[in-house]
Amino acid sequence: MQELIYGCMGLGGSWSDEPHGTEHVDQAAAAVGAALDAGITLFDHADIYRSGKSEAVFGEVLAAEPGLRGRIRLQTKCGIRLNERGLQTHYDLSRDAILERVNGSLHRLRTDYVDILLLHRPDPLTDPAEVAAAVKQLMAEGKVRQLGVSNMSGSQIEALQDRLETPVVANQLEMSLLKRAWLESQVLVNHAEHLDYSFPHGTLEYCVRNSITLQAYGSLARGLYTGAEPESPASADAATAELVAQLAGEYGSTGEAVLLGWLMKHPAGIAPVIGTVNPERIRACADAARVAREMTRADWYRLWVTARGSNIP
Repeated sequence: MQELIYGCMGLGGSWSDEPHGTEHVDQAAAAVGAALDAGITLFDHADIYRSGKSEAVFGEVLAAEPGLRGRIRLQTKCGIRLNERGLQTHYDLSRDAILERVNGSLHRLRTDYVDILLLHRPDPLTDPAEVAAAVKQLMAEGKVRQLGVSNMSGSQIEALQDRLETPVVANQLEMSLLKRAWLESQVLVNHAEHLDYSFPHGTLEYCVRNSITLQAYGSLARGLYTGAEPESPASADAATAELVAQLAGEYGSTGEAVLLGWLMKHPAGIAPVIGTVNPERIRACADAARVAREMTRADWYRLWVTARGSNIP
């Protein structure tokens, strides 16, 4: 489904174990309100975001506004463990870990279910049968309605799908005008420049063929083209920011909508994830679908070529 998604990673304060405060709940409420104003109804979480505090403050927002849960959809992720057993990061998609982490997310979010559970990263020690057993149990208990993945290739999804009784419905990847490996891989086949990009070829095609929604995190390129200072005034980034502003004027919209519209114009049906906590920037994204419809093929290519700093082959 092609839509805008609000990414909640920025909510909840610091990444430390320090408790969140009322100001963080207020920030979350303002972000949720702005997202709703922009027509966004799907909110993206992960158990690790802000050490669980992103989910916790969102849960407080839900508790403070009865009826809100019924108007929105929630997704969360599990599979990454931080600062445990002497490791800064490790992955865990074992059956027990999935069940434990999902139950923790539901408790923090103050909800009985999530609409979509994403497996956050591929775990080399994964037994697909264990994943399938955990997902089957969570769905039987009504705690998870659909399953997705994140940061996985087409072949990894295919191997997992062989054991699942439910279809994988989403794959969340970093995709933007700045992070273009997903796009470059489509045109650099049989070209020396393909070595500059490590995106697993065929993943987009696999997702499209199997009706798996591509969710694009980092879609606004962290503000690089809409206000952040480029490293050099003569850089490709600076030129791209200038072009984004120019096109925003021509389409009667915002730079944010141009960036998101560029993604959404791709026929793969990309659903951008918006990560800013600034309510004004969230609302500035609302026009993205219209910009995608109206953006010309030439303008789409101009943005791509300008961002890469060289012509395509």
